[in-house]
Amino acid sequence: MPIPTAPAALRRRLTLLAGEAFRFGLVGLAGYVVDVAVLEAVVRAGTDPFTARVPSFLAAASVTWYLNRRFTFRGPEARQRPVRHQWPLFVALMLPGAALNYGTYALMVAQWDLARNVLALPVAAGALAGMTTNFLASKLIVFRA
Repeated sequence: MPIPTAPAALRRRLTLLAGEAFRFGLVGLAGYVVDVAVLEAVVRAGTDPFTARVPSFLAAASVTWYLNRRFTFRGPEARQRPVRHQWPLFVALMLPGAALNYGTYALMVAQWDLARNVLALPVAAGALAGMTTNFLASKLIVFRA
């Protein structure tokens, strides 16, 4: 069997990376739906929209961790760490992305009437703000795939 040339090996790695990034985006959409649903439920229960992001973030982070473990980073490396270690590591490493996410969300809610009335908008903007940081932390550290 011939040794793959550098361009073929690079192309294969880029294809793998693109697939992971695409699946990460799909998982992010699922997390977004959970985030908005929990946020809306907690706000309707009487919590202010700033504090309500705490339980919505934790719910979304839990769902995205599980789906990324099973779907995005499918290799055996993704499951080397026990769940009791991997989930807290995932949540901790999502905090920089969560800070970008929450900062974007809070700024929009504080400054824009439409964002206060349609909380799904600032949640989406926040998710986009933190996505790259979260992908890199997931790929390079949490799942090492």
